Amino acid sequence: MIRIEIPGSGLLELEHFVTDFSGTLSEDGILLPGVREKLEELSGKLKIHVLTSDTFGRARKELEGVNCVLHVLEGERHVVQKEKYVMNIGADKAVALGNGNNDVLMLKAARLGIAVCLKEGCSKEALEASQILVTSPIDAIDLLLSPKRLIATLRI
Repeated sequence: MIRIEIPGSGLLELEHFVTDFSGTLSEDGILLPGVREKLEELSGKLKIHVLTSDTFGRARKELEGVNCVLHVLEGERHVVQKEKYVMNIGADKAVALGNGNNDVLMLKAARLGIAVCLKEGCSKEALEASQILVTSPIDAIDLLLSPKRLIATLRI
């Protein structure tokens, strides 16, 4: 668990890290360098959930051996499936990371939403649904591993 008081914004008590895969943890379906190690480090503090449409069909292979729950979405309306997943695990104890339109409701539902902008870009809607924008998933994870950084960004 990560617990930190954000002046003017309240207490953050986080138990879950919910993240997209394609364009968030990976580029062209390949996990970015250093992400595996950071996820392992974070798994000592938060339960990690990877929700993905698996655009490139590589998520399972790329995340093999990572201490996480992998949920490959099926059917349609992935944006709603991601939101429901976050609500079911406890949105008030979740931090979400994403970059696309199908991440918007997940980012809004979570207690803390973080948008990431890699080579794939970040949708305007995902950015607006988030409280923080980062330029790499490692930066997002480092915010959680060094939570006083969150104070500097989110304090009012």
